[in-house]
Amino acid sequence: MNIEDTLSLQSTFTFLFFSFTFLFSIFSLLVYISRIKPWCDCNTCKTYLSMTWSQNFVNLCDYYTHLLQTSPTGTIHVHVLDNIITANPENVEYILKTNFNNYPKGKQFSAILGDLLGRGIFNVDGDSWKFQRKMASLELGSVAIRSYAMELVTEEIKTRLIPLIASKTGEKGDGFIDMQDILRRFSFDNICKFSFGLDPCCLVPSLPLPVSKLANAFDLSSKLSAGRAMNASPLIWKMKRFFNVGSEKKLKEAIEVVNDMAKEMIKQKREIETGVDSRKDLLSRFMGSLNSNEDQYLRDIVVSFLLAGRDTVASALTGFFMLLSNNPDVEKKIRVELDRIMNPAQEVVTFEQTREMHYINAAIHESMRLFPPVQFDSKFALEDDVLPDGTFVKKGSRVTYHPYAMGRMENIWGSDFMEFKPERWLREGVFVPKCPFKYPVFQAGGRVCLGKELAIVEMKAVVAALVKRFDVRVVEPNPEPRFEPGLTATFRGGLPVKFYERT
Repeated sequence: MNIEDTLSLQSTFTFLFFSFTFLFSIFSLLVYISRIKPWCDCNTCKTYLSMTWSQNFVNLCDYYTHLLQTSPTGTIHVHVLDNIITANPENVEYILKTNFNNYPKGKQFSAILGDLLGRGIFNVDGDSWKFQRKMASLELGSVAIRSYAMELVTEEIKTRLIPLIASKTGEKGDGFIDMQDILRRFSFDNICKFSFGLDPCCLVPSLPLPVSKLANAFDLSSKLSAGRAMNASPLIWKMKRFFNVGSEKKLKEAIEVVNDMAKEMIKQKREIETGVDSRKDLLSRFMGSLNSNEDQYLRDIVVSFLLAGRDTVASALTGFFMLLSNNPDVEKKIRVELDRIMNPAQEVVTFEQTREMHYINAAIHESMRLFPPVQFDSKFALEDDVLPDGTFVKKGSRVTYHPYAMGRMENIWGSDFMEFKPERWLREGVFVPKCPFKYPVFQAGGRVCLGKELAIVEMKAVVAALVKRFDVRVVEPNPEPRFEPGLTATFRGGLPVKFYERT
């Protein structure tokens, strides 16, 4: 082939490429126009499309909360998104329990998170979900795994969390530190050790704090995966993935880091002879239940637990300490309970002592009412349906229940719904849980969170250790924090705090 033929071929290819790009852009625009239905003239859709809601609300979740508070049924329909959003407990029970089979995660959701979570428990329906849930239920419910989890939390608090914070108090402290970052590092160390038997050492006391390639890759892959849902059409991110450009190229690179780590950990586990001590972490335990040729499946299962255990606990504790800083009366009552339960020289609570922490349990649940780690959750209807409040659901429509808004509904929590009031969870000093369909922070029904108790114990241990020894004060507290887009609630700019050691 001569030079002229080569140049001609290159010109032809260039022409075809740009022609395809142009036609695809036109197609995407048509899909976008079809999806947003610009002919919808309702006030909700016009406000959403014009972004005028941002003039009065700092977050989209606050705008949805306002709409749900003023809706007679506690349900709204954002037609341009084909999304029915509800804060009605009867609807939530119907979606998550009564007609559970009609509201799976759906292929739309699975496609968005498929590259990161694969066939993990949070991204599948049907038999695969049932199998993983049964397997996880047996493992997470065992006394051995709960004891192991408590050992990890205790060690992380004693050897890393407390020494790090102690080095930042009083005259030793230099300005403020980001509480959200500290808690995310703490949670990532714990969940990696619990899931893989791997210690990423994110919270090792040092200056500056260690940079974890794995943690950064996991954060980026979670954020970019969630960002796929913001595209006008799934075809946009799928084509970007096909051509390996933009955010999809970054996502691919981040997931490769996660995959390499998972493959290496699975390989190491397979080389170790199975024994009592080698079966503590989840990966080792799940390997005993699966065939040796299912490494990819193993990876998907454990990465799903990594996602659930890291971001949710850190998010919940960040919201807790923000609220506690502004409510000294609650802080005093927590210390009264701690003085009754713990020895004066004791740094970390035992598992048995966490069961006696009724007021702390109430305070943690109350903080998650106002700042749930997962602000909303969506399903997709398999068939036409009608919700208990009379809302018609078309086949294929997205149906979303909104824990963030539900925590701010007067008809559920009373006129003091915006107050941080742990007492609403107590009866004669004893913690009493609320109906899960009024408080779906841990989901409810068939998909209720299996790691709920482990997460609550971890949060109790952190709260007890820090509140007993330190005063935690938010720097320039903001009553209306801004949230970053993502799978879990993350405060934009973090949570800057000052620590003061108690004397």
